[in-house]
Amino acid sequence: MTSLPSVALDAAASLHALVPASIPSPPQHTWHIGIFPLRAYALAILVGIAVAVWITTKRWVARGGVADDVLEISFWAVPFGIVGGRIYHVISSPDAYFGPGGDPVRALYVWEGGLGIWGAVALGALGAWIGCRRMGVRFTSFADAVAPALLVAQAIGRLGNWFNQELFGSPTTLPWGLEIAPQYLPEGYDVGTLFHPTFLYELLWNLAMAGVLVYLDRRFKLGHGRVFWAYVLLYTLGRVWIEMLRIDTAEHVLGLRLNVWTSILLGLAALVVSVLLARRFPEREPSVRLRPELDPDADPGSGSGPETGSEGKATVTSEVGETSSGSAGDEPEDKAAGDAAEQDEKTARAAEPDKGADART
Repeated sequence: MTSLPSVALDAAASLHALVPASIPSPPQHTWHIGIFPLRAYALAILVGIAVAVWITTKRWVARGGVADDVLEISFWAVPFGIVGGRIYHVISSPDAYFGPGGDPVRALYVWEGGLGIWGAVALGALGAWIGCRRMGVRFTSFADAVAPALLVAQAIGRLGNWFNQELFGSPTTLPWGLEIAPQYLPEGYDVGTLFHPTFLYELLWNLAMAGVLVYLDRRFKLGHGRVFWAYVLLYTLGRVWIEMLRIDTAEHVLGLRLNVWTSILLGLAALVVSVLLARRFPEREPSVRLRPELDPDADPGSGSGPETGSEGKATVTSEVGETSSGSAGDEPEDKAAGDAAEQDEKTARAAEPDKGADART
């Protein structure tokens, strides 16, 4: 009879065979097409943007928007977001560019990696706001449509960190530890040391939270920016613990990495704003347009204004009255005047006999 410990050992051995002993890092992060370099990080960013635009378009149309709006707004949001992400990265990791041995010019080399998500979201939101104003749509409605897509784009973008062998976590003995090539090892770590694959943790977290956002949006018909602030809250919850695993160089405030403090403060702000919005706007906005009457997809015969619909025509008739074209507006007035004259004539005729009788007496 097989003992229980031996069964457990066999199960553990089988599980170990299924789970990889480590996650290898890609052998290269740049390919060349002729003289042009194709970098994995830049490719991951571009693919993430394309997927985000596609997802946002589907969600925007489902909320009553026009598909072309998303592309037009993206022309503003994407460049702003890339610039903002780079600025935040340089500010939060200044030593690599302005410290001893640093090269300030490399702060412009976006394709080499290094985009801070909060700078990208902040400046990207400004660009999206400009685009929304130009297209005549509600910024909060667009923010709700794009929120899950942002998480998917961020998940894809983390693959660029994997190819670059950067932003990994502390050493680990877990079977999914990340292998790092010797030239990318931080100082003080031996060759063969495995590290927490923080890129993978955030990738999985972001995809899971994107699913949660879609579910919450469908279940509760969220609007007025509530999906976006839920995105901020859910993302910061994951970013705090993932950020605390990382060992790359970063600015510290009171013993914590700057990104940890940023995530904590933004998470608290998102929680407060979410509660306030839930109380003030329990239902989704009726239209994504700032002026619903200008909606290009609106049914011309369904309006109630003076220009459309049967009710609108009746309103025009009643309001215009005498100013209507033709003689129809004059007929009621002419008829009333004629009736009054006829009544005066009858009264005069009835009075004449009485006057004659008075004269005879």
